[in-house]
Parts: sequence; C-alpha cells; structure tokens
Amino acid sequence: MDNLKITLFQGYLFWENIDKNLQNIALRLSGGIREKTDLIILPEMFNTGFSMDAAKLAEPMNGKTMQWMYKLAKQYSCVITGSLIIADDGKYYNRLIWMRPDGSYECYDKRHLFTLAKEQNTYTAGKKKLIVELKGWKICPMICYDLRFPVWLRNVDEDYDLLIIVANWPERRALHWRTLIPARAVENQAYVIGLNRVGHDGNEIYHSGDSTCIGPNGNVVYYKRDEEDVYTFSIIHEEVTKTRRALPFLKDADVFKIKE
Repeated sequence: MDNLKITLFQGYLFWENIDKNLQNIALRLSGGIREKTDLIILPEMFNTGFSMDAAKLAEPMNGKTMQWMYKLAKQYSCVITGSLIIADDGKYYNRLIWMRPDGSYECYDKRHLFTLAKEQNTYTAGKKKLIVELKGWKICPMICYDLRFPVWLRNVDEDYDLLIIVANWPERRALHWRTLIPARAVENQAYVIGLNRVGHDGNEIYHSGDSTCIGPNGNVVYYKRDEEDVYTFSIIHEEVTKTRRALPFLKDADVFKIKE
C-alpha cells in the first residue's frame, strides 16, 4: 500500500467573495506546493466562508467553482476536496466535492447541520456517508459539525483508513476541536485530518485554525494555529495496519444501524 502525500490549505477566507477566494487560494497553492501531492484539502465553504446567504451565493453543479476545482486538480494531477454552497433540484446543500484530475467527482452533503447558526433553516441535510479510494487508501470525508457525532463517524468493518473533517470551527470552541479529533483517531484506529480556516468571518467570529493530522495511535503528525499555511506531508499506511494488528479493538465494536 502506497503512502499518501497530502497538502493542507489553512487560509483566510474573504467573506462571501467567491472570485477573490478562488483567486487567493490558487495563488497560495502555487507558492506553497513545491512537491508532488496526491490530495489537496480546502476548508468548509472555502469560496464564501460559512454563510447562510445561499440564495445569493449558491452555484449549480456545473458552476464556476466546480470548473475551478477541476482546473486545479488537473494542474496538480491530484484530487482536490472541500465544501461549497450548491443549489440542486430546488434545494441548497453544504456539499463536499471530491474532484479528481480527470474531471470525475464524488459528493458528500453535510449530515449534521449546525443549529446554533440555524444552518438547518437554509440547507438540506445529507443522508449518506461517502467512502472514496485513493492510492489504495479508503477515505471518509466529513464536514465540521459532523465531528461531534461519533456514531456517524464510527469506523464500521474498517470502512476507512483516513477520516477528513473540513471546517469553519470558531476559536471559542477550539478546545473541543483539539479534543475530539484525537478521540476520533484513537477510537477508529485511523488517521484523522481536521482542516480549518483562520481569521474573522463576516460575523466577526474568529477562527484560530488549529488544523491537525493525528495518527491512529494518537500521535500528532501536523498542527498549526492562527497562521495561514500551505503544508505538504505524508501519512503511512503501515501505521494503520500495525495499530489494528497490535490492538484489534475494532473487531469488538458494537453492531448498530443508523436510522435516517
């Protein structure tokens, strides 16, 4: 099994300004990526910030941001992922896109909508997990508030080796973020990457980043707070295999089903 090289973009997001965000992210990546990467991860609602103004900001599935993602995926010959506001069949979604360099893609709609911001009043919740494969890795991408719900993230039957959380997670609850990500890694015996934004949003809420990668044993692979960062690192599949072999805890997990 190949190791996986991953690039994280922990950046400032310009409030509700799609063109400026796409331009800035492309510029930051061009200056920050200095080696071949397999996967670029962007924050939740990376082209707008965490906005409830879907009527103004939503794009169709063939919109400019999707075209932009395809262009970058092709340019870097890698997968690029992050979430954006999508209008589809008369509804709005906080939708994560898994864009491949050949233009094919997968989607995940955020299941747990953030009630403190009344996200459920604007967006429609998703119902299905997404498991994708990249270089032999099984990967489960999720969005922000999903992190708080371990049953939804539970690694049943070793479904995934890497869990990704893209987020706009406020600094006022950063302790929760820094606690829950290692917990998810240890209990699911998988790498977990939490990718957050930095800076104030349009509601003057500050985001401290705290983007991180935690290994299946709880070890810290990467961590960055407060500053913008474009960083590339590798994760090692043998670490997942060794952890599960030495501590076969997943085999003792409870059997359950999630009701829609």
